[in-house]
Amino acid sequence: MIDLLQLQKRVYENKIAKGFNVTDIYQEFCFLYGELSEACEAYRKKKDDLGEELADVALYLIGLSELLGINLEEEIMNKMEKNEKRKYETINGVLTKVKE
Repeated sequence: MIDLLQLQKRVYENKIAKGFNVTDIYQEFCFLYGELSEACEAYRKKKDDLGEELADVALYLIGLSELLGINLEEEIMNKMEKNEKRKYETINGVLTKVKE
């Protein structure tokens, strides 16, 4: 089992140790977007490194969460509870949220 909060700190410590950005939040969002694009491309081209690309996406997201002081594990659990309570119906062929 992964302790996501502990992993956030580990990702941050690695960024510091390697001299990576830990101050420019917009740059981190751009890097995250770039990694997601690489993962999409790996999927589209059926490349063998799709798993590694998805790991890069996760690591950038986890690192960004630490930079912003957000407990990602807590936020994910809260969002899952919220999503599980939502009700959806197919209306005119489109899955539509009908109850929050």
